[in-house]
Amino acid sequence: MITFKKDPSQKIRNTCTAILFFAVLLLLQYCASHSTSGKLKNGDLLFVMAKETGLSGAINNVTQKQKEASFDHIGIAEKENNRWYVLHAAPKGGSQKQDLASFLKDQLNDGQKVVIYRLKPEYQKSVTPALKKAESMLGKPYNFNYILDENSYYCSDYIERAFRENGIFKLEPMTFIDPKTGKTNEFWTEFYKKKNLEVPEGKPGCNPNGLAASEKLERIGEF
Repeated sequence: MITFKKDPSQKIRNTCTAILFFAVLLLLQYCASHSTSGKLKNGDLLFVMAKETGLSGAINNVTQKQKEASFDHIGIAEKENNRWYVLHAAPKGGSQKQDLASFLKDQLNDGQKVVIYRLKPEYQKSVTPALKKAESMLGKPYNFNYILDENSYYCSDYIERAFRENGIFKLEPMTFIDPKTGKTNEFWTEFYKKKNLEVPEGKPGCNPNGLAASEKLERIGEF
């Protein structure tokens, strides 16, 4: 029987690759928790800049309110045991508490930037109860229909609910009208058709762009 000896150099290379991977991961975690610690505060809102195509582009197409900013996702920052986390509702994982470094890495992999917004001083008292409420909503599935219900949440819905007790944000009639054509955006027509649902035009809801436009927030900067 013929036997083959393992190449020791290959084993060393594999070990070095693994060490390098974990070193990079630790560096990302360190940077996320230290380089941003000077400007990040408990309760800050992290808005993810929208893409131009797909679901992200479709959301932005019918909700963008600021020329200089367009967002398709939002989370809330929380510091616990000297580590930063992001509480948010996402298609992958539903309502979750994600390590900040991992959250930022996910956005970087998608080519999207993250912008920090903060409640103005007179509204900061709502942060503690909002974080408590956000924690209580963890574990719920993602709302893929974007029609409000009590059993699942989409991203801005999750944040609006967290601050609802203090009335920081408000629900508004949703629109899926393309401002360029004055008709229902084709993406959303097909989106709801596949779900055998009517486009929920005028139904109460919220979106990241609407939340970012609130006069109760101030823009702090980008990661």
